[in-house]
Amino acid sequence: MNTQANTRGNSRTDAQIAALANAQASLRATPRSFLVGLIGSGISGSLTPAMHEEEGSKLGLHYVYRRIDLDAQKLDTAALPELLTAAERMGYNGLNITYPCKQAVIPLLDELSDDARALGAVNTVLFKDGKRIGHNTDWSGFARAFQRGLPDVSLERVVQLGAGGAGAAVAHAALNMGAQSLTLFDVDAARAQSLADELQARFPKAKVSAGTSLEESLCVAQGLIHATPTGMAKMPGLPLPAELLHRDLWVADIVYFPIRTALLQAAEALGCRTLSGGGMAVYQAVDAMRIFTDLEPDAERVYTHFQSLLQR
Repeated sequence: MNTQANTRGNSRTDAQIAALANAQASLRATPRSFLVGLIGSGISGSLTPAMHEEEGSKLGLHYVYRRIDLDAQKLDTAALPELLTAAERMGYNGLNITYPCKQAVIPLLDELSDDARALGAVNTVLFKDGKRIGHNTDWSGFARAFQRGLPDVSLERVVQLGAGGAGAAVAHAALNMGAQSLTLFDVDAARAQSLADELQARFPKAKVSAGTSLEESLCVAQGLIHATPTGMAKMPGLPLPAELLHRDLWVADIVYFPIRTALLQAAEALGCRTLSGGGMAVYQAVDAMRIFTDLEPDAERVYTHFQSLLQR
């Protein structure tokens, strides 16, 4: 009797061990799930969701990326507190933040990365351990795209249009890459001056100023960075008079939808070297995805996928 009892006991134990092993194998085979989103205005044409979801799949993840378009919902930045709370309650892992929310979101966060704090702008929010943590991947995305697309241009004198959230990031990137003189212009002159003062303190070896005459500044500049929403599908047009461009300029645009903005078309017609906003979109997405997942996306694979999306 004792032998039979022990046999039955061992059988039950063996079965339990087998069941536990099967359950563990099943858990290992189940993809990790991520739910993220993008908050901004006029983002219906954004390719960021497709880039994230495709690369998530390649990494073996169940990755869902949703657009939260303020325009489509007839909302503005005043809705940010409610939207962030709703995202947390619905189990989002994080959010990307774009125009016009990159600065407005900061007071709603618990922590900022060093980059986000220095730039005063956030484009990535991670929900972790009950906290909202703000990051900025715009500057690193722009720098990688610039080094890939315009690796050998002069950064001696650069003019930038736009001193908002994205403008702060790309100006930081330009100075970090070695721009010797950076002149900022913005529809809000006080904002341009404030950003210039902050950047000058951060990069004392460079000359950073708020410009007074765009024509005079461009006349002696080697490069132009465009960091305003003008040229987006919802805000078409040129951000400056076309006659101010000249063939000795390189022109970098952060707008990528459409990929060839009116500014780039005008610059290319003069023979300028140009850089679209596509590379920045790719590399900031790669950096944001790393923050969301703690995994390393394949940047070249994402870039190739982005190029294929543009052909559709």
